Amino acid sequence: MSESTGLDVPPGVDPTTASSARIYDYMLGGKNNYAVDRRTGEQILQAVPETRMLAHANRAFMGRAVDAIGELGVDQFLDIGAGLPAQSPVHEVARRRHPDARVVYVDHDPVVRVHAEALLAERPDITGVVEADMREPETIFAHPELTGRLDLGRPVGLLLVSMLHFLTDAQQPYSLMRRYLDHLPAGSCVAISHIEHDTHPERARYLQRVYASTSSPGQSRSLSEIRRLFSGTTLLEPGLVHLGDWRPRSDEPYYSSEQVWMVGALGHLEGTDTAARA
Repeated sequence: MSESTGLDVPPGVDPTTASSARIYDYMLGGKNNYAVDRRTGEQILQAVPETRMLAHANRAFMGRAVDAIGELGVDQFLDIGAGLPAQSPVHEVARRRHPDARVVYVDHDPVVRVHAEALLAERPDITGVVEADMREPETIFAHPELTGRLDLGRPVGLLLVSMLHFLTDAQQPYSLMRRYLDHLPAGSCVAISHIEHDTHPERARYLQRVYASTSSPGQSRSLSEIRRLFSGTTLLEPGLVHLGDWRPRSDEPYYSSEQVWMVGALGHLEGTDTAARA
C-alpha cells in the first residue's frame, strides 16, 4: 500500500511517479491518489491556483457533452482516458436518458482499471474497462471488452476529454484522431476538451513543465491547433469555445475564460440526420 492512504499499488504501477489521472483525482477532491500525486498537485496549485477550477469545469463539460450526445439518440460511449471514479461518471449520466446505455472505459493506469472494475461490477454486460494506451486505437477497438459491448455498426459517442494535451506534436495527435474516426460509423460524435495557451501562455507553459515529470507529459495548443483535431467532423453548436460557454447550465458554476483556459467542442461525423436534430 502507498504511504498515508492505504491505497493498494497494483502490479506495474510506480507510486513514486506522479500520474495525471491521480493528480486529476486529487484536484477533484478524490482519495484515489498517492503522496507523490498530492505533492505535485499542491506544487501546481501554488503556481496556478485555478487548476482546481479547470478540473471541475472539465468534469462538468464531460457531463454536458454526454447528455448532449445522448439527446441525439446515441446510446453507447467510449471514454478514452477515463481516469479514476468521480462524481457523475459517464455511465450514470448516459443512463439518465438511455437506461441500457453501453459504456466502455479506457485508461493506461492499472490503478484506474482496478477501481473501475469494482465500481462497474453490477452491470458488466453493458459496461467494460480496457487497460490500454490512447495512442493505440487499433488495440482498443479490437479488445474483447469493447467488441463484446459496443456495436460499431451504430453511432458511438467518443470522449477524449482532457486527453489530447497529453500528446506532444511528435506523437502525431492529428493522425491519431484520424485513426479513431476511421473506426467510427457515420452519426457518431466526438467530444474533446483541451488546454489552450492563448489566454495565459506563461501558466500553460508552467503546467507543461510540471507534467513533463509525470507519467503523462504533453503540451498545450492554440485555438486554431485545437480546432484541427476536429478535422473530418462538423462542430455542433456552439462550436469550439471555453468550457464555461459550452452549453452552460444554471445549476452549475460558471467559469470565465480567465479562470478556465480550457476549450471544448462536440464534433459530428456526417452521414445521418443526427446533426439536423442538434
